[in-house]
Amino acid sequence: MIATGFGVIPVVLLGSNAEIWRPLLCGLAVGAMAVASVVGLLQPGLDVGTPLEVYGGLVLGVGLFFVIRATLRKREVSIGEVRGADVRRAALVFAVLFAHSLPEGFAIGTAYAAPDAEVGLFVILAIALQNVPEGTSVAIPMQDAGIGFWRQFWAATATSIPQPVGAVFAYLAVDRIASGLLPISFGFAAGAMLVLVALEMVPQAFVRGGVSRAFIGTAIGAAMIFALESVVNL
Repeated sequence: MIATGFGVIPVVLLGSNAEIWRPLLCGLAVGAMAVASVVGLLQPGLDVGTPLEVYGGLVLGVGLFFVIRATLRKREVSIGEVRGADVRRAALVFAVLFAHSLPEGFAIGTAYAAPDAEVGLFVILAIALQNVPEGTSVAIPMQDAGIGFWRQFWAATATSIPQPVGAVFAYLAVDRIASGLLPISFGFAAGAMLVLVALEMVPQAFVRGGVSRAFIGTAIGAAMIFALESVVNL
């Protein structure tokens, strides 16, 4: 959870220039999350199960994401008593990332229930890395609205509240079912993470005028996860 709060630090340090670097920072999340979903979840799932099981779970994860997003769109969220366009944008980002954290928690719990301990360590570190730029995405519109550092920090941290809940739930559920259902759970977590990257994070990163920076950030984020996998598997 605390890793998301660390994402506020670049915004505070960059000040008025934070918006310029947003495509790169969001690109970091895109690259990290996409690669972590494939090499940290789908590949291990295929190692212990059939493609039908893994990709069937993936479809379920995608479906969960759409249910959560549709539910959030029917609700109005806010940040304290501060009003304005920037606050409305910050509230929207907060709500979306809050929903994102649940499938991330599923990924963590699923990975820890796997027979290979290295998988759990890898997924934890990968999600922690990509949580940092997610926190940055929350902080940028709050900074524009004139909201102070500590409110930015705690708001960013709060987006990860569902993460430990989802992790415990997924771990207990996977631990108690037959090992044959493990690949479904891996696919489920990967599907939820991949669809949120495609529909939420990519549009934030690849905005007009920031495409090149978004590509650079995506490449760096992906490289970090590949490097992390290499270190964990040493």
